[in-house]
Amino acid sequence: MAKRKDHGESQSEQEDFDESSSAESGSDDDANMVDVEFEWFDPQPEHDFQGLKTLLRQLFDADAQLFDLSALTDLILAQPLLGSTVKVEGNETDPYAFLTVLNLHEHTVSVVKHCYNLADAIQDKLVIKSLIDYIIRLTSGNPNLSVLMDLLKPKSKACIGLLLSERLINIPSEVVPPMYKMLLEEISWALEEKEPYSFTHYLVLSKTYKEVSSNLDQEPSTSQKKRKKQKMASGQRGESSVFHFHPEDEVLQRHASAYGGFNYLKQEAEGHSDSKRAFQDLGIKPQGHLILIEKDKLQPAVRAMEEYFHQS
Repeated sequence: MAKRKDHGESQSEQEDFDESSSAESGSDDDANMVDVEFEWFDPQPEHDFQGLKTLLRQLFDADAQLFDLSALTDLILAQPLLGSTVKVEGNETDPYAFLTVLNLHEHTVSVVKHCYNLADAIQDKLVIKSLIDYIIRLTSGNPNLSVLMDLLKPKSKACIGLLLSERLINIPSEVVPPMYKMLLEEISWALEEKEPYSFTHYLVLSKTYKEVSSNLDQEPSTSQKKRKKQKMASGQRGESSVFHFHPEDEVLQRHASAYGGFNYLKQEAEGHSDSKRAFQDLGIKPQGHLILIEKDKLQPAVRAMEEYFHQS
């Protein structure tokens, strides 16, 4: 039976679904507040496969097609006492958010002891290999992330835990700190049982985005084209503005030993950024993001994360 996790805090969160500008109206009536009760659960193979697979596809974005997401989902579900899902209508519903950690340096039959046979364990090793190869391709030639090349070498003494976390767009960030706190506790318990989770580093795989000019506007006049080109040139010079899909990444970066963004290996078709714009003039270009945190820095980062969202 699935166990509801006790995170020691209220399970009631409020999410603001404001569809109009309260700044313009100045009225509190413009904001529609929805009271939602969130519940934290262990990953459940019998209920969470499709929901987790969907969230993984969202996390990897354009590069999701490079992975066997079914096998990766099975691997996450094969360690049900490590990581969490967040739901709103009981355990048998799809997760709205999740957090887990995968050992990039050791994934043998002993690690995946919940697997039914050796074939499952071999498949898990192939999934980890594909993740390592992917990260190496991303960090090659990226000076901000070059340290990962040495840490991921077969003879390296480092042990990296890959942190994967994603949530649906309207789920508030406040659900994240409890998941991190529970994960740290679970890793501690796993180490007491001699499980291979003695990490030296944690690597967060996440997402950022840039705003880009839209292709959906009507064909402008010659003078408008000239002004638009000037504006685009000016925007490109200041194109360094990067926004986080996950606000907690801003906190994690302050405690990181290295971090950096990357373009996805699979390029989307022209105009794809327009499909990601909603109620705004600019399109959105998603990018991948990696954050490397030393073991002893993660707990302070989680405390800072709690304070950050408490003050927001």
